[in-house]
Amino acid sequence: MPTISFFQNDLERFLGHPATLEQLESWLSLVKGEVKDFAAATGEVRVELQDSNRPDLWSVEGIARQIRMKVQGAPCTYPFFQTRTRPRRRVLVGTGMDTVRPYVAACAVTGHPITEQDLVQLIQVQEKLADGFGHKRKTVSVGLYRLPRIQFPVTYGLVKPTEARFTPLGFSEPLTLQDILTVHPKGMEYGAILAGQPMFPLLWDMSGQVLSFPPIINSRDIGQVQVGDAEFFVEVTGTDARMVLLTLNIFAVNFADRGATIDPVDIQYPYATPWGKSVKTPCDINTIQKIPLKAIEAALGVALDAERVQQDLRSYGYDVKATRSTLAVRLPCYRNDLMHPVDVAEDVAISRGYDSFVPVMPAHFTVGSLSMLERMSDHLRDHMIGQGFQEIFSNILMSRDELVTRMRSNQDQVVEVDNVMSHSFACLRSWIIPSLLRVEMTSPRAFYPHRLFEIGEVALPDLSQALGSRTMLRLGGLIAHAHANFSEVHTCLDVLMFYLMQDYELQPMSHGSFMEGRAGTILCSGHAIGLIGELHPEVLENWHITMPISVFELTVDLLCGEKPSAE
Repeated sequence: MPTISFFQNDLERFLGHPATLEQLESWLSLVKGEVKDFAAATGEVRVELQDSNRPDLWSVEGIARQIRMKVQGAPCTYPFFQTRTRPRRRVLVGTGMDTVRPYVAACAVTGHPITEQDLVQLIQVQEKLADGFGHKRKTVSVGLYRLPRIQFPVTYGLVKPTEARFTPLGFSEPLTLQDILTVHPKGMEYGAILAGQPMFPLLWDMSGQVLSFPPIINSRDIGQVQVGDAEFFVEVTGTDARMVLLTLNIFAVNFADRGATIDPVDIQYPYATPWGKSVKTPCDINTIQKIPLKAIEAALGVALDAERVQQDLRSYGYDVKATRSTLAVRLPCYRNDLMHPVDVAEDVAISRGYDSFVPVMPAHFTVGSLSMLERMSDHLRDHMIGQGFQEIFSNILMSRDELVTRMRSNQDQVVEVDNVMSHSFACLRSWIIPSLLRVEMTSPRAFYPHRLFEIGEVALPDLSQALGSRTMLRLGGLIAHAHANFSEVHTCLDVLMFYLMQDYELQPMSHGSFMEGRAGTILCSGHAIGLIGELHPEVLENWHITMPISVFELTVDLLCGEKPSAE
């Protein structure tokens, strides 16, 4: 979860009045945050936020804005989102950008000389949005420049890797774009984003001055913002149009909160975008959504008054109109996290305060007990531990590379997470064995033999289910040492099935993860309930494991007698 730091006096400047640390801690419930550290000598506060869907809160401006609206009881307004004046500055998008990095948004900022504190906060939010929200600059990157030195219109186009030269930040000599990718620290860190592209994106102005090589590095001549600068050009480029516009909106309102004037910029595209070929940015990306009052009442478990709910949402930043049974709501321009009526219900609860809800005790006496699945899991744990296996607990989220590529698997359909924060946790695991290998890879110094097991959930694609996937419980076992083989792991499986009083048989199978002739499907009553085998040497090499490994995996649901679904 994002952690940000800011100075107490900076927060007080935005709030317009002094604020003690105790007051701040009470207000942080509005942003799902908590104070992690406070340096009394400098007034620096470190806050951890528990919501990755609100990038607008990843700055002192955003936190102060949410607090200020609650205190005032009304949303903040930003007139530049509604202005109908045609912008006098333009960005021209070149042909072919739709195949590389298609979207750009920009604005001009004037009238606020930045202080050292301002600059620190500006750099922090730039890094948080580009690296966290923007997936390490892949989907969103941000550039800031000295506005007076730019001659408009600015062009956002493609050039050959050796065609353009400029002096990047941190260097004193001009480099080609190709050279930047090979010798500049930022080029080496983010160059993979442009891997395989014959042409690279570039921003330059009417006089030919280079602004930046997005998403890699700014020009030192125009893109080195310093304390005392009062006029800026802000641009955001990326591969997701809504994320690009949202990021610019956040920067615009942050600058406006600091007292700056925001001038929109006209973006001209040669191709269609979700907002048309001519887009004035910043722009409002949200629409009105109608939410039944009953949906909010059902989520919170209490009867609600529409007018009171309307005021709760207004003081949380919403534009809202209420009738007796329906709420017409629109998120503020710097938010894009409304996906379900439950999201609105949560904001009502946060705005009202969770402590305002009266706890309700259960009306009926019930006796709890373990489910059959959990009893079977405990039974399996006892027998696996009895055979000398050590239990591990892993995250259900993994990467496609770990689940498919490293495993040499021909089963490439996995359940993916939409709009992930990290590609290392982009998929729900489809089997347990990759999780065991992840642990084994980090344990080469532990004395052999290694015997590991895990009982955990996996997710499998299934279009017959409401969410397009189904969740099952699996047991995975791993044996690793210099002489690990099929016979040894088969013996462990045989002992386990004996104590479970389950008759089974093995059927030879061909699977990319296993050595040919040393892998099989585990059948019980004619149904496949798992697999067993020796891992292929290429799989071990992909995981940087030097010992032979044999494994097995069973579906616990099927051991409990559930009918297997059609694969």
